[in-house]
Amino acid sequence: MLIGFFLGLASGAGVVISQYYGAKNDGGVSDTVHTSLAMTLILAVVFTGVGILMTPFMVDMMDTPPEVRPETVTYLTIYFSGVAGLMLYNMGAGILRAVGDSRRPFLFLVVSAVLNTVLDLMFVIAFGMGVAGVALATILAQFVSAVLVTVSLLRAPSAIRLIPRKLKIVWPIMGRIVKVGIPAAVQMAITSFSNIFVQKYINYFGADAMAGWTAYAKVDALLFMPMQSIALASTTFVGQNLGKNQVARARRGVSISLGMAAAATVVCMVPVILGAPWTVAFFNSEPEVVRYGTLLLRTITPFYVLCIVNQVCSGALRGAGNSRAPMIIMLLSFVVFRQIYLYVMANFIHNEIIPIAMGYPAGWLVCSLTTLIYYLRADLSKTRLV
Repeated sequence: MLIGFFLGLASGAGVVISQYYGAKNDGGVSDTVHTSLAMTLILAVVFTGVGILMTPFMVDMMDTPPEVRPETVTYLTIYFSGVAGLMLYNMGAGILRAVGDSRRPFLFLVVSAVLNTVLDLMFVIAFGMGVAGVALATILAQFVSAVLVTVSLLRAPSAIRLIPRKLKIVWPIMGRIVKVGIPAAVQMAITSFSNIFVQKYINYFGADAMAGWTAYAKVDALLFMPMQSIALASTTFVGQNLGKNQVARARRGVSISLGMAAAATVVCMVPVILGAPWTVAFFNSEPEVVRYGTLLLRTITPFYVLCIVNQVCSGALRGAGNSRAPMIIMLLSFVVFRQIYLYVMANFIHNEIIPIAMGYPAGWLVCSLTTLIYYLRADLSKTRLV
């Protein structure tokens, strides 16, 4: 929830930078870079404290089984102690992507992922630190990626160069960031908060179902990555082209992005469906956990094609400076509609795990249809920020 809120704000900064960059306004780019990084440093302190304080309350709200509660609290407490690294990386990577550089953020993420894996093995197997070791490995790897992206910005030859003495909030720029970022932040935070209640429904079926859902969620994150990455690219593409007032080219880019996202998602879906039992067993080999995880993966995975439109078209609308409409549509689809669906399924129709889990595809369908209708009717040029 907290990270989702921050990523929404970061997306607002990226949109402002991409539009200034497209308009060749170096001063605007520089002011936005320093404002967004100053904002990140302030929020990092706030989110560290809030995350640690909220962890026990949220764990209880999800009806976490008693046998895993202590480890859950331990992991999240350590995680939020180092959340500043994740925030700095995401903001710095967003700045680089906003000017068309997605290669270095990718390379830094690869370094972080490899380091995370090595540290996991060392802390858990060699040192026997358990869940605390996994959390510590995560935050150390995130800090390395934050250092790498910060050094890149310090050495950047263009308007995105970070000059420490210029770190301050430029309030007119902050206003533009907030205009795009707050609706996206609210949407991501509330959607994430609503997932607490989804988890509560899943936890009702016991620890094995919870572990199977966790394995599914890991794969879910991977399946979303191709379409989300292309959606991020479409946000930058639309922002830069609208900065140059090239509306037709922006829309053509969105159409191509939809095709690319569809192809990438289908290619990723096939091995997941075929190899579901082995994938789940990689995370947890308990037979009942594998059964739950396999059932979830094979049932839900074919519906990921429903997400493509809402991800790419929402990204395009944000690139045009309009994040209010995607916020409203996604909140109605992923929070209001989904919670009504889950309540009805759990209390009046089928209180079983698959009908409950199908709340995700149902929300995706409603969101994509509504987003597509809105996008086709939208005038992208009217919401430009610069």
